[in-house]
Amino acid sequence: MKRPNYFQNNSKNSLIEKYYLYKGEKLNWFQVTLRLERSIISIILPWVLFCTAYGILISFLYNLGLPVAFADSNSIITNAVLSFNIGFTLLLVFRTNTAHDRFWEGRQLWGSLVNTSRNLTRGIWIIVKEKTPQDRLQKEAILRLVTAFAFAMKLHLRSVPLDTQLASLMSEKQYLQLQNTNHPTLQIAYWIGDYLQDQHERNCLNVYQLTTLHNCVDDLVDILGGCERILKTPLPLIYTIKLRQLLLIFCLILPLEIVSSLNWFTGITMAFVSFTLLSIEQIGSEIEEPFGFDPNDLPLNAICNTISNNVEELIRLAPNNVTSS
Repeated sequence: MKRPNYFQNNSKNSLIEKYYLYKGEKLNWFQVTLRLERSIISIILPWVLFCTAYGILISFLYNLGLPVAFADSNSIITNAVLSFNIGFTLLLVFRTNTAHDRFWEGRQLWGSLVNTSRNLTRGIWIIVKEKTPQDRLQKEAILRLVTAFAFAMKLHLRSVPLDTQLASLMSEKQYLQLQNTNHPTLQIAYWIGDYLQDQHERNCLNVYQLTTLHNCVDDLVDILGGCERILKTPLPLIYTIKLRQLLLIFCLILPLEIVSSLNWFTGITMAFVSFTLLSIEQIGSEIEEPFGFDPNDLPLNAICNTISNNVEELIRLAPNNVTSS
């Protein structure tokens, strides 16, 4: 399949291409950078300004002759600061790696959701016999319920109400029932399993085929449980609290260590250092909960649309399998 002309410039537009594959939006490199940085900068900017102003204040006091700088000959203070920097860096690395592991596990689960949905819909369409034209309509409705499972799971993980897109994938009666259900995603899985059991009782599925398709439904529920585990088991708050405490202490100590060498450039250096460290910490905080609306979170809308497109294409292109009784 030929790639869109949008990607003809290879490495020049690699950032654009990656963002398109990730989010499904066509933006130029500046828009991509701004979109990804905006959520981080808006949070860390007040702290960056504070650290910059503090660095300028230390430079001002140093030029007034006040003893605010660490003495170069004091090896005890130097070693203490060095040890603190090592411990702080290790904790920052641990925090970032843990957040990335949670993010990647969430992506693996959603990738498994795509594959399981494909296997389940393909299996239902090929295996379940159609004895009447009504059976085909019912089969199409069930396939769309598989899509609805993905959309309902996305809404559940984001703690947002049911929407019209989900309503378009089922009957009005089913949608009304979901609105009065504590866990709509599980209810949809129940409807799919109930349909399979009903087809077995109508001799449209043998017991081995029923077991295979039920295993796919079980996999959907297992994926849901895995995502809920990530969502409801955040990184212990003490790590976040301690890391921010150490980050604040580091930003308060660093100007005292570098002012004798950099003088009036201390404020600029603090702006750069604080922006870098705070950005890394905030990225970890953002991707730790990968199912939200932040630009750096998982592209759940694009993944759900992929499942929907797969199902609709299957329905559109598949032949009629109605058999005589």
